[in-house]
Amino acid sequence: TTVPSKATQSDVEIQVSKVFVVSRATPLLPFQVVDAGRSEAEITKLEQADQKVVSVGLDTRLDHRHLDLRTPVSQAICRINSAVCTYFREYLISQDFVEIQTPKLLGGASEGGAEVFATDYFGQGAFLAQSPQLHKQICAACSGIERVFEIGPVFRAENSNTARHLCEFHGLDLEMAFKEHYHEVLDMFSDVFTYIFDKLNENLKAEINTVREYHGFEDLVYKAPDSCKNVSGTWSRTLRLTFEEAIKLLRAAGVTDEEQEDYDDLSTPVEKKLGAIVKEKYGVDFYFLDKFPLKPRPFYTMPCPENPKLSNSYDFFIRGQEILSGAQRVHVPDMLEKAIAAKDIPVESLRFYIDSFKAGAQPHGGGGIGLERVIMLFLGLPNIRNVTYFTRDPTRLSP
Repeated sequence: TTVPSKATQSDVEIQVSKVFVVSRATPLLPFQVVDAGRSEAEITKLEQADQKVVSVGLDTRLDHRHLDLRTPVSQAICRINSAVCTYFREYLISQDFVEIQTPKLLGGASEGGAEVFATDYFGQGAFLAQSPQLHKQICAACSGIERVFEIGPVFRAENSNTARHLCEFHGLDLEMAFKEHYHEVLDMFSDVFTYIFDKLNENLKAEINTVREYHGFEDLVYKAPDSCKNVSGTWSRTLRLTFEEAIKLLRAAGVTDEEQEDYDDLSTPVEKKLGAIVKEKYGVDFYFLDKFPLKPRPFYTMPCPENPKLSNSYDFFIRGQEILSGAQRVHVPDMLEKAIAAKDIPVESLRFYIDSFKAGAQPHGGGGIGLERVIMLFLGLPNIRNVTYFTRDPTRLSP
């Protein structure tokens, strides 16, 4: 097993006089850990020198994850994963948030739509939770806790075989009541991300550099320069653009109505295009868009009072890919019931949720962060499977 060295002495030779075998390995392993741990640059260098190189493919590594986790790069990613959760929890607790645990077996779909895993629950139909959405709202807005967060699994029955999608991933969710404006929630997200990124760069330099040796990447630029006037956050200087401003940037770059309509959600290629534009214009890899169109957003999204085609919702992006989706939530029960019906979701399946708001509920908002996607993009890795312990995608249910 490879253990990261903490030694400060490097010019000493150790003489081994005796070796004890604690647990004997099978003579023929699926691959050698050293082969799986070679960087892209090292493989290229060996190939150019006409030396024989064993390259271990991603599928083989995932099939034998117990061995792949022994490589220095996997060890580093594991520690970065742990640190992101630690810093997320650490910052929110410092801001008077309460950690909650919500059910993952639901009687109704938490997000609506067909992308749910259905199961039998003692003769009743049930679903694996697409998010902790409904219950975290109840805790924050209807139960007097006001500020809550959760770290837990999320299930999406989405047949997407891409480098950034999983059927089971881990969500870093928060929900909070606000006093005057939903931008208080945006400020909180902005600050928690900045805290996480600052702490990673401060305390996990060795692990970040280990990943960089394996797969080269540029450090994430997450604070907008002083020249950018339109920034959000109490101290974090995260770039904020409206959806309308983003569309104007895309149009100026030649993106047509056929590629992206004014009131449609952003496709993956358009997201990446926008990310490149923002990087060139503002010099940052991390930003968020506010005031998304209402139509593609979930039923619990608060419409924009100034423009019924828009909503008080937002997405955060790293290197041109979405890592968080959130919004101000509807907290008026009659309005909520109509929004559910408009999405063709059976209202009675969410009756417990609607009725929770009838005793009075605070204006509130929040969002869900994809843990694995944040780590993948922070480290500039090409595939989300590189940062999962045991991948669950449309083709993989083992190990």
